[in-house]
This record gives sequence, structure tokens and C-alpha cells, in this order.
Amino acid sequence: MPRIELPVTGQVAPERADAARNRRKILDATARLIAEQGPAAVTMNAVAHAAGMGVGTVYRRFGDVSSLLFAVLDDGEQRFQQAFMTGPPPLGPGAPPAERLRAFLHTAADRIIEQGEIMAAAEKASPGARYQSGAYRTMHTHVSMLLREMKPEADPAVLAHLLLAPFAPSLFAHLTTELGVAKEQIKAGIDSLLDLGPQRTAARAVETTEA
Repeated sequence: MPRIELPVTGQVAPERADAARNRRKILDATARLIAEQGPAAVTMNAVAHAAGMGVGTVYRRFGDVSSLLFAVLDDGEQRFQQAFMTGPPPLGPGAPPAERLRAFLHTAADRIIEQGEIMAAAEKASPGARYQSGAYRTMHTHVSMLLREMKPEADPAVLAHLLLAPFAPSLFAHLTTELGVAKEQIKAGIDSLLDLGPQRTAARAVETTEA
């Protein structure tokens, strides 16, 4: 199979020193606002005031609140990407595609539960931004690659979109906050969607050993 290059989040052209300093100040100010007041408090004016710079600088650097919030999430996204692209199995290379997909979706669920409030604020600020982000494109490409190995007869690109559709912050907030669904229940549901529950996985392992 030809190698598929994934669009890694965070790969940007080198910045001038002053631009890099401004970017860091803006992201630090945004992170402080989120920690102290929550993501809803993040506006371009509030960030500019917290960073001690003109609001025009914030707009020129990030464009809108959605882009700014996604940038705050970027560091964690880069670590996630490195884990599933080059890290140890089963999330990284070396495990069967079905096990890698299961590990990937479990880890994605953990990230949404941990950072869902910021993710939800980013999506609310710019509806549809999720599907245009480098993070989503990378996830979609990775899941498509695994599905292509698992189900060569299917359309992996469409199937990947459908499989990732439930991984929206609003749904996870509804499940965990409004319905009180535990993280373990969500992961069990993911396994059921994949038909990879513990009994099924154990049965496949026995079949492989006997073969």
C-alpha cells in the first residue's frame, strides 16, 4: 500500500521573532481567560486587553475566536497526532488496523471529555469549522486509512466521516453532563459500534491463536 501523508496540525512556516512573541502572548492570555472565566469569556477584545496589545493585532494573527480557540487546543492535538502516527501500539503503528481504530477512537473520546468545553466554544464561534480544521482532516485521513485496510469493499472516506460524526463536543457534553453517562460507558458504546467489544476481541484472539 502506498504511504499516505497526513496533514499534521501545527506545521507552520517559521515566524519572525516579534510575530512569534505576539502569538505566544495571545495564546497565553487566551489560556488565562479560559482558566479563570471559561471559554465563553474569550472574545477578541478580551484577549487583546489581557495580552496588553491592540485588538487589530489579535485579529491579524488569528482572524476570529474559533481560530484562536483551535490554536489553544493545538499543542494537545500535536501530541495526539504523534501518538497515533509514530507512537507505540495499539494506538500507533504495529497493531492490526481494527485495534488501532479502537484505540484511536477511545483516545479521541478522552480528549473530548477533557477539553470538550473549549472545543464546543470553538465550534459555536464558527459553525462547521470542525470540518475545515487541520485536526479534523488529519483524523479523517487516518481513520480512512485504517478502514481501507479493514473494509476494502467500502468507501473509506464516507465511512470515516460517518464514524467520526458522533465525536462532537456537543454530543459528549449532552452525554456526560446532562445524562450522566460515564466515560467507560461511552467507550463501551464505541466498541459496540465497531463490533469490537471485549468478548468479540477475545474470541478473535482465540481464533487467531488456533489458526
